[in-house]
Amino acid sequence: MTDSSSLVTEPEAAPLTAPHPGRIAAWIHACRIPTLSAAVVPVLVGTVLAWRHESFEPFTALATLLGAVAIQIGTNLANDLYDFKKGADSPARLGPPRALASGWLSVEDVRAGMVASFGLATAAGAYLMAVAGWPILAIGLASIASGILYTAGPFALAYIGLGDLFVFLFFGLVAVLGTFYAQARTLDPEAWIAAIPVGTLATAILVVNNLRDIDTDRAAGKLTLAVRIGRRATRAEFATLLVAAFAVPIALWAQGLRSAWVLLPLATTTLAARTIQAVFERADGPGLNRTLVDTAQLHLFFGLLFAAGLALG
Repeated sequence: MTDSSSLVTEPEAAPLTAPHPGRIAAWIHACRIPTLSAAVVPVLVGTVLAWRHESFEPFTALATLLGAVAIQIGTNLANDLYDFKKGADSPARLGPPRALASGWLSVEDVRAGMVASFGLATAAGAYLMAVAGWPILAIGLASIASGILYTAGPFALAYIGLGDLFVFLFFGLVAVLGTFYAQARTLDPEAWIAAIPVGTLATAILVVNNLRDIDTDRAAGKLTLAVRIGRRATRAEFATLLVAAFAVPIALWAQGLRSAWVLLPLATTTLAARTIQAVFERADGPGLNRTLVDTAQLHLFFGLLFAAGLALG
């Protein structure tokens, strides 16, 4: 863990490490638009299940999507802010440049964006609470808290090795079940099952990120699960997460719970195999940046096909 004094001093901006892309592009970069599929997919899956259970409510689904995306953006900005303050986003970082660490945005800019994003999520949550009750309030507050505490504070989740667990919980179980509950006002065993592949593939994205950053995270005192268990076990974790995701639609079909349409996600098997091979064979560090993109695409394409399969079968 980094020295606590790093949480007191607030640097205004780091030296430029990449050309300034312009104010608007800097904000788009800071919000990490390509990662927002991690917020969209669980809402889509939960909404499709609500529709199958004759409980679809378009305005509730839209408010849920707005809240989920706002929380994701707020979390991304919080990660930029607190990783920068703790020294995890140093010039030695191997991933894409960060808007704050690169000097494109100031600490005040990113903090204001974070507050605005979580404020928008709170507004969406207020509507959802009005139509679905206090459980939605609890889900929303817990999601915002986890988004901040992922990198903030002396016991930040990402810094003590709990990031993988919380990504699975909040981008899988909580997001899918919360979306379903907001429209159906109840829970169903099928929603629990459907949340598993959504959560495991979202976690797989984090695993690749942490595998790439093992050395720089260790140096910054960011003791992710990858840092704690090492590269070999982290690679095994990645493969296990993907196998678990593909096992769900196969099990739903084999048990006769869904028609063969639920097997649509198997169309992404080649992409999944390529990402597993890359994780085991590619050089550490920058060589995994392409794999990170591929894993995010796998999460998106699998999720879209899974939702379609659930809708059709």
